[in-house]
Amino acid sequence: MTEAELTKEEPKIEAITSILKDELHLTSHQIGREKEKRKFVPQKPTEEEINKIKAADPERFGANLIQIKKGQVNLNPLTPREQEKEGKYESVIKGLSYLFDNRFMAAKTIFEEKADCDPLNALALSSMAFLKAVMTSADQDQTMALNALNETYDIANTQLEAAKKSSKVSGYFSGYYNYLKKMGDSPTDTTTPPEGTSTARLTSSYPPNSVLRAHVLKAECCLQIAILQLLQESVMGYVKCGLNLRRAYSSYSYVWSEYQKMGADHLAFMDSDTISGVQFGIGSVHLVLSALPAKILKAISAFGWQPNKKYGFVLLNECRQSKRVRSSMATIMLLAYYTAAISFAPQIMSDVYKKTAMDILLDAQKYHPNSAVFLFFAGRMARNGLDLPLSTQSFLYAAEISRGEWAEVAVTNSCRFEMAMNHMLTGNWSHAAATFEYLYEQQYWSTAFCRYAQGACYEMMGERTEAILIFAEVPQLVVKKLGGRLSDIDSYVLRKISMFQKSGYQNLDFYAPILEFMCIWNVFPYVSPELLTEALNRIQRGLAAIQKCENIEQEQRMLELAPDAPMPDYFDERACLLVVKAAILNVLGRPEDTTLDINWILDHKECILQDTWTVPYALWEAGVSCWSLDLKNKSRQVWEMALDHGKHDFEHRLAVRLNLALTHTEELGYTESQPTEPMDDKKRFSVALDQPSTNNSIASSS
Repeated sequence: MTEAELTKEEPKIEAITSILKDELHLTSHQIGREKEKRKFVPQKPTEEEINKIKAADPERFGANLIQIKKGQVNLNPLTPREQEKEGKYESVIKGLSYLFDNRFMAAKTIFEEKADCDPLNALALSSMAFLKAVMTSADQDQTMALNALNETYDIANTQLEAAKKSSKVSGYFSGYYNYLKKMGDSPTDTTTPPEGTSTARLTSSYPPNSVLRAHVLKAECCLQIAILQLLQESVMGYVKCGLNLRRAYSSYSYVWSEYQKMGADHLAFMDSDTISGVQFGIGSVHLVLSALPAKILKAISAFGWQPNKKYGFVLLNECRQSKRVRSSMATIMLLAYYTAAISFAPQIMSDVYKKTAMDILLDAQKYHPNSAVFLFFAGRMARNGLDLPLSTQSFLYAAEISRGEWAEVAVTNSCRFEMAMNHMLTGNWSHAAATFEYLYEQQYWSTAFCRYAQGACYEMMGERTEAILIFAEVPQLVVKKLGGRLSDIDSYVLRKISMFQKSGYQNLDFYAPILEFMCIWNVFPYVSPELLTEALNRIQRGLAAIQKCENIEQEQRMLELAPDAPMPDYFDERACLLVVKAAILNVLGRPEDTTLDINWILDHKECILQDTWTVPYALWEAGVSCWSLDLKNKSRQVWEMALDHGKHDFEHRLAVRLNLALTHTEELGYTESQPTEPMDDKKRFSVALDQPSTNNSIASSS
């Protein structure tokens, strides 16, 4: 990216922007410093430079690696108060403060000192690997995080077993001592200690603090592993996620039940950081499970209990406000949930969570004003608030602040991807193409998708030759993973390229690749009406091109009896364009104009053989249309119809979106389900959109 491009992107800082600027203490002089000091893209070292680093300082070369090897794990005999005052706890809190102040290497050094023998330090170090894996989605980072978390689990479990053995031995000697004492007492002594004294409770009623602490640390390892598996968006990933959540919840439930038994005296038996950990854990499990569709919950076996989202929010907020060892992670969990929920269904969830998320973010920035992690969330929240200049500025700040640190590549690449999204939302196709090219070179997320998106941006610029050359590279970039299967995004782009190649790229006018992706990712609500109108015109040109081609082929069939040429078959192409059109019309405030297009897709669903995702996504847009017209019960009915479809592109992504929307409609009191009598999709959709007597309606196209 050139200096001119950076200068062009810098917005006038207003309103919320001024808050960020004040918090970051960035002056206009700092912002405008010379190019070499603010270069956004880190330069890849040459092979000669790498060899020099290896020879001169091999430890520095491996500094980015997080690896835990279990050493001698000793029994933890400390009482709750001794545990809180112990140096290891204080050092972990100090390290976490460094972590969220972008001093990643300093934090890593602190955690590594005792990571081989203390589960809390090991968990803190593993959490760094976890955050990096979430940001990059790279296989090597996920493997590093999973290995670290599994080793941490082993360390915590070893300490737990040692504590259990010690508890049994001490319990035996304590009981034997009390027996001898009782036998030695005078038979005439009738005084007895009061029942239920604190001494009795301390010695017998509750497990030692070390046992509860080890359970919580072990459980969080399972929780973080489950989240990494959840992000794989595969059936097997969901199954493994469910199993690890169940393991986590088993330990959390045990500690929580003991905590509740203690009542008001809980601080006498548990240290504050263990309480913070169990609040974070149970709250997170409830929140993660509440986001999973019922179909997936059934697939991973019933848990025997119902996730409670509100309860999860309460516990995570208590943990966040306690300012203990897991408070920052609770803040991240809440922000991640809120921003993800809004981005999955902005037209439905934005008003629900936007203010709460902003309050939490601003509170976090009071304590860590320069945090690259919180600046990343600031960029996401600014986009949700339709302030795209502020969003881009936040991502630039986050990448700039992390330069030269352990997380530089992870933060930079994540921010670059988000900036590419912002370029698309503002119609800046050349900058978007350049950014996707950079991400492709960095092998970020899916190299096949980054290359595909780059070509799609060139197609939007009218540079078709360049687009075709880039598209031709995509099939070689697709890599099988996750047990030999393709990821959803790789499977999608490979199939699209195959469709382009079927006609020798002659039918590219029938497609709008980047607009199709924006529709699937549900980002049209962030686009200005002017750009949406341009996009709508692009879709209309594609539909007209299909119609023209069909007319020509029909005319040829009129001139020849039983021709060899097959019937025109552009059902997939037309369905894709119509779904995108419906999404744009909904955002433009024209929901009543979507019915004909959506019903065409439902009428011809048996003919749509490649882009089968268009049918359930069309039903999603039908529900959004009903929602806009205040027909919320009908929204629920149509969205439930969408859940009946499976085995299509981005099935799990849509399922999460539908679950968020359906849960929200239920919370609002709209609980009327779809009709139980069997009907075909077209009829069911027509009934769902039957025009009521009020003016707020969609006319049926039947």
